[in-house]
Amino acid sequence: MLNFIYYPVSFILWCWHKVFGFVLGDNNAIAWILAIMFLTFTVRGIMFKPFVNQVRSMKKMQEFAPELKKIQKKYANDKQRQAAEMQKLQREHGVNPLGSCLPMLLQIPVFIGLNWVLRSFTNKPLDQKANNYFFDHAGVESYVNAKLFGVNIGDAIHHASVLGGTGGGWNWNVAPVAIPLMILASVLTHLTARHSTARQAAAATEANPQAAMMQKLTMYVFPLGVLVFGAFFPIGLLVYWLSNNSWTLMQQRLVYTRIDKEEAAKKAEAKEKRDALAPKPGAKPKPGQKPAQQAKAADEDKPETGGATPASNGGGKRSSKAGSPHRFADQPQRPQNGTAQQRKKPASGGKNSGQKGSGQKRR
Repeated sequence: MLNFIYYPVSFILWCWHKVFGFVLGDNNAIAWILAIMFLTFTVRGIMFKPFVNQVRSMKKMQEFAPELKKIQKKYANDKQRQAAEMQKLQREHGVNPLGSCLPMLLQIPVFIGLNWVLRSFTNKPLDQKANNYFFDHAGVESYVNAKLFGVNIGDAIHHASVLGGTGGGWNWNVAPVAIPLMILASVLTHLTARHSTARQAAAATEANPQAAMMQKLTMYVFPLGVLVFGAFFPIGLLVYWLSNNSWTLMQQRLVYTRIDKEEAAKKAEAKEKRDALAPKPGAKPKPGQKPAQQAKAADEDKPETGGATPASNGGGKRSSKAGSPHRFADQPQRPQNGTAQQRKKPASGGKNSGQKGSGQKRR
């Protein structure tokens, strides 16, 4: 039914086993463990791009978390309208809340496929087992004979039939190998989740209850589940879980460091642009003037050195040119007292002149 999952998983496992089996030997348990680990790394490498998109989506949600809180407060009594407005805001910012779960969801088919392929090696006696998907009879025999510290890597503490096992009682001889792997896998699951949630602001988790719930699940429930249900997983599956969480922790550190550097570079570039557009010290911005115009005006207002200074009148006053829109043309100076007396009509003619003038006035 799920052969479309089982065949790709078994093919990748077969390829890596051929590589490491050529070096270490086909029946060597280390070759099988390395094959399982590199199967994990191959799948995680394919999912690297969705993981980066997940981190960027979380970063965007932190930026508009205050707006989400406003919507929650505004529509506290109308949950339907609240959900619609939150989805609208997320679409405007290009954020898909389910995108953060995509890498985890993509790992579920791989886990199911690997669990089934590994159990299919031992679910039947070796003489009745012809092949196992991409593995022929020789490959099946190699897996069955591979032992790690005297324990077959296909064994589990309990082969629960609900998980694809053959049933039966408890195999405590597997516990010395399985329990340390279970503890390591549980601790790494917790550290991975803790490192991821430490990046998310408290405002973002308060604004998105789904994200807060997922944080609690990944930090406490999942590690506890690995510790409890790891007893039902074969050794090979515990190796997959351990290597998967090791890859995740390393990947998070690398991606977060890279994104932090990008954010710091963007902030430095924005600061340089603001400094370039800001007015220079001592320059007063004119009303309604833009920052770029202010910087240009400050350069124009600087006096040119070595040039001629504008002509000035006595007393240091600046002379205005004729035809200026702000001042009238310069008028000639008024004559002094002596000149004014010369311009007056001479009072000659004696009495007659005075009488004539007075007579004309009387008329």
